Amino acid sequence: MAQALEAAVTLPGEDFSRVALTAAALDLLRRLRRLHGPLMFHQSGGCCDGSSPMCYPAGEFSTGESDVLLGVFEIDDGGADGGAGGFDGGGAEPSRGGWPLEFWMSREQFSYWSHTHLTVDVVDGRGSGFSVEAPEGKRFLIRSKLMDWPAPGA
Repeated sequence: MAQALEAAVTLPGEDFSRVALTAAALDLLRRLRRLHGPLMFHQSGGCCDGSSPMCYPAGEFSTGESDVLLGVFEIDDGGADGGAGGFDGGGAEPSRGGWPLEFWMSREQFSYWSHTHLTVDVVDGRGSGFSVEAPEGKRFLIRSKLMDWPAPGA
């Protein structure tokens, strides 16, 4: 599972990306943006589809104090070179223009996953009817791995 794009760092005091996209997820997101406009992710936790990252039109899901912004992707439209564009994962500025995609997680879920790096991938199958990829016969999922560095407060 190759990571195609790391999110920009958003948590105060951190200098590492917590979330990435695979090439397959990036391709699907580009297609979904053409259909639905700007997008966002929210990972709520819980059971069933709540444990999958949900993709919504930006602003359709209300975030607040009970949510953590884990990262922001800067996604280009995948021109002829197929490049991902975006951030280098170290908090740098975008390498070229694109559109932002925020990745949010419930604060409670983040307390369990704070020691992991998350990668958003896509597989065949139907997930939740509320996530915009469902009609495409695809579903987003999270692949996680333990981080090599200590989590904040560790």
